[in-house]
Amino acid sequence: MKRLLCLTTLSLLVITSIAQTAPRKLVWSDEFNYKGLPDSTKWDYDLGSKNGWGNNELQYYTKDKKNARVEKGHLIIEARKEKIEKFNYTSARLVTKGKAYWSQGRIEVRAKLPAGRGSWPAIWMLAENMKQWPDDGEIDIMEHVGYDPGWVHGSIHSKKYNHVIGTQKTAKTFVADFSKAFHIYSVEWDQKLLTVSIDGKPFFSCTNEQKGYEYWPFDNKMSLLLNIAVGGNWGGQKGVDDTIFPLRMEVDYVRVYQ
Repeated sequence: MKRLLCLTTLSLLVITSIAQTAPRKLVWSDEFNYKGLPDSTKWDYDLGSKNGWGNNELQYYTKDKKNARVEKGHLIIEARKEKIEKFNYTSARLVTKGKAYWSQGRIEVRAKLPAGRGSWPAIWMLAENMKQWPDDGEIDIMEHVGYDPGWVHGSIHSKKYNHVIGTQKTAKTFVADFSKAFHIYSVEWDQKLLTVSIDGKPFFSCTNEQKGYEYWPFDNKMSLLLNIAVGGNWGGQKGVDDTIFPLRMEVDYVRVYQ
């Protein structure tokens, strides 16, 4: 029986990526070559607090231009220290849910990440028709927690593999200039293999064990999310430094290939 492989950066150096064997065509993109609010034909928002979004997060998500806007060719997602209802921080979480979703392919997001203790930016995917988390699948293309600067994480979540039960499949790699330079954060997957890369270099990979949906729900249609969380079970483990605000994640482009 095949075993699930979740490989470190060193191991992945000897693996031929999916991209090398399966040329793909651009099917969806946002180059952010406009100004103002994000393109409403491509992006929607998750709004509010949702009881900490399952992670005891401290921010309140809005669709205000001060939290999400396009300027100078970049999408800006900005977390701010400001009071709204009972919350002390605002931010934005953009989603393609209801607008665009994909089963298999390659997603590329060229981005520059925020720095600072308490920040928790993410580039990730959820099943378009999520009925139960994590059963229907989550793919984390990039997560970075500000108290551990430079370490970028890639992960998958399913019913059998998730952090709640201590079985999460994950890996991390160090990006020294994560907050000073743009890097391409990407995932590529098909029915057999899922690989997460930075600047085309794989650092996390999982194979389908062929054991069923509880292990591999990634044949589902998946939509994309971009956000900055503040605090939370992971991002807030060492508190929040209020001097870092406002902080931003800048996105140069999002491209999807199939």
